[in-house]
Amino acid sequence: MVSVREEKAAHVAEVADKLSQSKTTIVTDYRGLTVGEVTELRKRLREAGIEFRVLKNTVVRRATSESGTSALDVYLKGPTAIAFGSDDLIAPAKLLNEFASKNKALEIKGGLVEGKLIDADGVKELASLPSRDGLLSMLLSVLQAPMRNLAYATKQVAEQKEAQNA
Repeated sequence: MVSVREEKAAHVAEVADKLSQSKTTIVTDYRGLTVGEVTELRKRLREAGIEFRVLKNTVVRRATSESGTSALDVYLKGPTAIAFGSDDLIAPAKLLNEFASKNKALEIKGGLVEGKLIDADGVKELASLPSRDGLLSMLLSVLQAPMRNLAYATKQVAEQKEAQNA
């Protein structure tokens, strides 16, 4: 039989592992949200590959000291729910910010993005950035523009010479 102390240590180790593997970690205060609203938020986040967990601050503090992310401790006051995003940097911020704008009860406290501490305004700025796919399409468009312009100019020159020969 596993003792309570060992269970707690395993729980802290699990949270520490999530903190160290996550690219984006966002701390929120969920007070005032109904069970239905929290369920809807979790569903949206889960569909995007983001885990959203309600955790005790003492467990998170121990986990942050184990994982080297103790800068996050500033936001561990009051009821805390944390979103762990390991795939996309921007998706957790976008989804939480969108949900918080519709449900004023959800308060975004701050978080960590690739180990750097950001406040609530930083999360909002991160949410305003285009997604990874959007950034890649912008880059592709910029890279294709010179070729497209060269092809257009070549076509214009060819049409002009045909008009002169006719």
